[in-house]
Amino acid sequence: AQEKKIFMVQGHYPIIRRELRARGWVERKLPAMGRQLEHHRGDQNKQQLEIGPSNGGGGQREALLNPHGGAQPFLGTTDPLHYPWLPAEEEEECDEDPNGIHDLMSYLVRDRLPNFIWTNFLDATDHELLQQDNIVNHYARVDAFTTKEGLCLSLQKLPWIEQADPNTFFPRCYRLGMMDEREAFIEDFRLTAARSLLKLALEEAGDRPVRTQQVPNSANRTGESQVSHLKHSIARPGSPLYPELVEEALEVCKQHLGVLQHQDIDRRTPSPCRTCIDWKHFLQQYYRVAHEGAALVLTKQQRKECQNLLQHLAEQLPQLDMEGKLNIWILKPGAESQGRGIVCTTRLEEVLQLAWSCTTPSVHVGRWVVQKYVERLLTIFSTKFDIRQWFVVTDWKPLTVWFYRDCYLRFCSRPFSLRHLERARHLCNVSVQKWYKTSPDQDPRVPRDKIWSNKQFQEYLAQLGQADAWHQVLVPGMKAAILSALRSAQDQVQFRKGSFELYGADFLVGEDFQPWLLEINSCPTMSPSSAVTRRLCANVQRDTLCLVLDRKENSTSSIGAFELIYKE
Repeated sequence: AQEKKIFMVQGHYPIIRRELRARGWVERKLPAMGRQLEHHRGDQNKQQLEIGPSNGGGGQREALLNPHGGAQPFLGTTDPLHYPWLPAEEEEECDEDPNGIHDLMSYLVRDRLPNFIWTNFLDATDHELLQQDNIVNHYARVDAFTTKEGLCLSLQKLPWIEQADPNTFFPRCYRLGMMDEREAFIEDFRLTAARSLLKLALEEAGDRPVRTQQVPNSANRTGESQVSHLKHSIARPGSPLYPELVEEALEVCKQHLGVLQHQDIDRRTPSPCRTCIDWKHFLQQYYRVAHEGAALVLTKQQRKECQNLLQHLAEQLPQLDMEGKLNIWILKPGAESQGRGIVCTTRLEEVLQLAWSCTTPSVHVGRWVVQKYVERLLTIFSTKFDIRQWFVVTDWKPLTVWFYRDCYLRFCSRPFSLRHLERARHLCNVSVQKWYKTSPDQDPRVPRDKIWSNKQFQEYLAQLGQADAWHQVLVPGMKAAILSALRSAQDQVQFRKGSFELYGADFLVGEDFQPWLLEINSCPTMSPSSAVTRRLCANVQRDTLCLVLDRKENSTSSIGAFELIYKE
């Protein structure tokens, strides 16, 4: 029926408009000024997805649901509107109605509430005015897993919800605004430094002979062991650091292993390592080894102990391999997107100082998360990349999740390096990389538009002799991580029948091809930045409409590249 096929779109989604019109739907357009403002805003800004009092957002709500807010027809002229700030491809949409037919139809349904709403942000719709059979492309309060802070908190609760360990797919993460988590991060940083020192010691021992003789008597007056007691000796950068530093790291890691082997589900078990050494001095010495080129000296016995201890720690710590040995962490504003405010750092004091000194207006004091950087990741042509993977939730009770079989890779503009932490090498977001030119030392095989399809990635894996990695490791790992994230936040989401939501999850890939979940985005961008994304973004929008509209009327309708991966 005509009255059941009225739609409204807020934001620039020409594919959605075109597909709905082809199905016989009529658009109730925003008023002309509202359309211009919405175009100008763009569909990139992440909004707070909560229903509640609006701060200056009443106009948006009125534009969508005010029965008299429909667009006025442009009678008497056939000239298309032109918006000077729109790229050429976005102006194409304005030419789709040269005779003003869509404007006229919109005027005729100006007093009707839309049956289907596709909007950038949920606060543009008033749920109290929605009928039960209205369809909306967002749920409320999904910030429990679509913000960095929310995902961090939700996944901390995962072990209480199901038998799953977030440390197997989500780099460990802390909310710095919470005192207990800040303390836990400080302890984690210290323990990671101790483990990293053992790795560095073994690496150096593989390059040159290890120390076998007794340390000088002046340093070891009692002769009790091979380890010197020059605990606070000061050495020049590049000069060797004697075995006491390794001995301290061994002691810390032994104590931590003891805690891990007797730890229950409560991960806040206090560690006995907080006061066992002078941490300030230890970290300064570790920085010199890891970042300033100072050499380590260790005994043969210590070398054996390092190997044995790291092997036992690997059985307890799923992230021991991926965390590397330079103790790099990434600091992120808890509710921002598009790479805003993100900083990589290697020093504890820098993390704490950056988190509390930031003056970015959109970041509240303390609303930061710090996350372990994946140091041992898979690169392509010596360049970092990540994966944008789409999925749709069509119901929360029962939870129903659809995984999209196509996705794309995003490359950085400069070769990967753990010694240079600038954004161009480490943040794969298109919104970040678009500001950087490809560096001269970049491998020419990296695509110029910095985008690959998953099909191209699979071909690359086959060239590496890892053709099965995509279907046997990466895809199952991404599906499992997405489902764990959704289940961990399920009780926080405001459920509504008739709604659905398309999400974009971002993953890194480890050297062992295991995927690591970074974040989940609501309202993932559909603005194409390449030939690949132009095709895939159009496809996922078409297939989403097939899933949420066509399948309602005919359960055998094609749903394109979507597959059902979970239904409670």
